This record gives sequence, structure tokens and C-alpha cells, in this order.
Amino acid sequence: MATLLSDPRLAHCRRIFLRDWTVDANIGVHSAERNGTQRLVLNLDVYVALSASTPCGDDLREVIDYDFVRAVVEQRIARGHINLQETLVDDIVTELLRRPGVAAVRVSSEKTEIYAGVAGIGVEVLRFREAA
Repeated sequence: MATLLSDPRLAHCRRIFLRDWTVDANIGVHSAERNGTQRLVLNLDVYVALSASTPCGDDLREVIDYDFVRAVVEQRIARGHINLQETLVDDIVTELLRRPGVAAVRVSSEKTEIYAGVAGIGVEVLRFREAA
């Protein structure tokens, strides 16, 4: 199965991923969406340079801690109401790309309770670190 790791820009990376993470967020532009939280399913791929994620001493300080990835998402959601899923995923990607060693990030967000018969409706973005 082909993955983004076959992209030559990521040949020097490993992928940290969080799959099907269900969170409650205050998100949406419609009045009914502003009165509480709704369920989102998030998927994240964080591509980290091998030089920043290959432990020599089997020590957590030698890699990017998964808790960091979760904290970025939790902190963004905790900041308050978000109108658009696009804003949410862009904010998450921007913050994760600030971390040294992160080469690229892919984030998807799905609202799961919007349309009957539809498992989810959402957005996904993939961004690479800008070349210095």
C-alpha cells in the first residue's frame, strides 16, 4: 500500500499517527451548532525527520512525544468556538509544523452527526514545512 512516506520529500521521515480520535468541540456556523459541542472524528499524521525521531538510548526525550500531538489539538479546542472545520485543521497543522523536526502534517476532521445516512462530513489538509 502506497503512503505519503513514498513521497521523496518524506523519505527521511517516520510517521506518528492518531486514528479515529473522537472529541467534542464547539464548532459550526449555524445557530444550532453554537449552543454546545458536537462530535468530531480527527485523524492526524505527523511526519518527523528521522534525525529528530531515531532514539539511540530508548529515551522519550529523543523523539516527539505523542502527548505533544494530543495537547496541540486539546489546546486549540479549549480556546473556544470555531466556525469552520477548515479553521480547526489549519490551526492544528500550523502549530504542529512549528515543532522542530516536523516535516509535514496531515489532519482531517469529520462531523459525524450532520446528515442522516452519512458517516461523516469534513475536511482534510496536508502541509509541508516551508523550505528555509
